[in-house]
Amino acid sequence: MATSNGEQVIAIEEHYWDPELTAHVAEEDRGGSGVMQTKLEDLFDARIAEMDATGVDIQVLSHGAPSTQRLEPATAAEVTRATNDRLRDIVAQRPDRFAAFANLPTPDPDACADELSRCVNELGFKGAMIHGLTHGVFFDDERFWPVFERAQALGVPLYMHPAVPNKTVVDTYYEPYVKDFPALLNAGWGFTVETATQGIRIVLSGVLEKYPDCNIILGHLGEGLPFLLWRIDHALSRPGNKSLSFREVFSRNFHITTSGNFSDPALMCSIAEMGADRILFSVDYPFVPNAPGMDWIERVHLNAEDKAKILNGNAKRLLKL
Repeated sequence: MATSNGEQVIAIEEHYWDPELTAHVAEEDRGGSGVMQTKLEDLFDARIAEMDATGVDIQVLSHGAPSTQRLEPATAAEVTRATNDRLRDIVAQRPDRFAAFANLPTPDPDACADELSRCVNELGFKGAMIHGLTHGVFFDDERFWPVFERAQALGVPLYMHPAVPNKTVVDTYYEPYVKDFPALLNAGWGFTVETATQGIRIVLSGVLEKYPDCNIILGHLGEGLPFLLWRIDHALSRPGNKSLSFREVFSRNFHITTSGNFSDPALMCSIAEMGADRILFSVDYPFVPNAPGMDWIERVHLNAEDKAKILNGNAKRLLKL
């Protein structure tokens, strides 16, 4: 295991499926079927064998989209607690290979902060992951601000992950092309737009001014935001906009991962904008295989110190691994 130069590899956006949770999610909202479903539901034999074959030492497990965000409000807290308990049992069987991000019952906002505390304090989880909108509501809505407050108090990050865009967006923006190009709704473009929008909204909402030590993670090298950071900041600084340094808040509170975006120029741009201290390695397994991510990070031209930070050091620090 590890890279050719002996660096430990911690991959922090690696997905699984809990069959008891996915039974509550409409089939058209699920992110995998067939071979992909088998990979998502396999937590040990084939998964660990592939980790061993490619050099991934630790996966931080998170449920695949849309996870608990599409549950019914009346049952969300109960179903989420049971799902997190089962994830704790999985990690406990192989603590040398797995850690975990909590699921949160966002359809029941009042239960979210306490479930985050329980998962961190009692189950040993490293933060939480949110998948897209909750019944049409973005996570920056004030009903969710207690989660940001609790994450800051606990010293754990909140990972904003994509889900299929809201139906109104699909109908207006993408519908003519979905039949021929179904991936347009997910990693081809829809995921990026939804999650970059969520990142921007979190900054604009003011929640990070109220809780300035709360850490937010975006995957896929920041969903394009590092490339656009100067332009967004410049536009929002023009007369007529509320006073806010978008670039300052984003650079202070956000971290990004390499999940499913193994591009040298995109990585160099991200390092130039944010610094190597804010970039963490991940693959996006099994939606993206381990091998392309590992082959890329092995050959990418970085000094040894920065590569070590991205492969493991930043994750150890941010997630307290």
